[in-house]
Amino acid sequence: MTWSGHWHGYGPWTGSRDAYGQEALRRPGAERDSEQNRAFVASTLPPLMTGHWLLRRDQTSVARTWTRVVGAVTWLQSTYEANPPADRDDGGCAHISLKDKVVYAMDALPRGVDVCWMHYTKSQSLISFSVVCCLNRHHPGLPCPRPPA
Repeated sequence: MTWSGHWHGYGPWTGSRDAYGQEALRRPGAERDSEQNRAFVASTLPPLMTGHWLLRRDQTSVARTWTRVVGAVTWLQSTYEANPPADRDDGGCAHISLKDKVVYAMDALPRGVDVCWMHYTKSQSLISFSVVCCLNRHHPGLPCPRPPA
């Protein structure tokens, strides 16, 4: 399956489990001019569906728009390294290795599969950051919010 496009990075969003659970702010409204849609577009909470990040034009930046997958994956990696996951109290691993995450992202993104990384940080906050394919396979009607320069 081939895909042709570019990628946008969103986040990182950091917050509590309770804030993340505010699903009404994580889903767009059915009508463009609805109160629900305005609240969704203004929210910084990660959307329930990664492709809906593309509706948040004001959160789409030129600096986090890539035409080469290596740039997108480098951003994911550096964001992860700046916000490492918490370890379990018993010393066990609560996450897969960064190397495995990078290998997966390098494989998935060129095939048009969005990548979202989320974990608890050492301070017990949730962090979520995503790279979204544009144009998006699951939301083909959504226009690109900020085409690459």
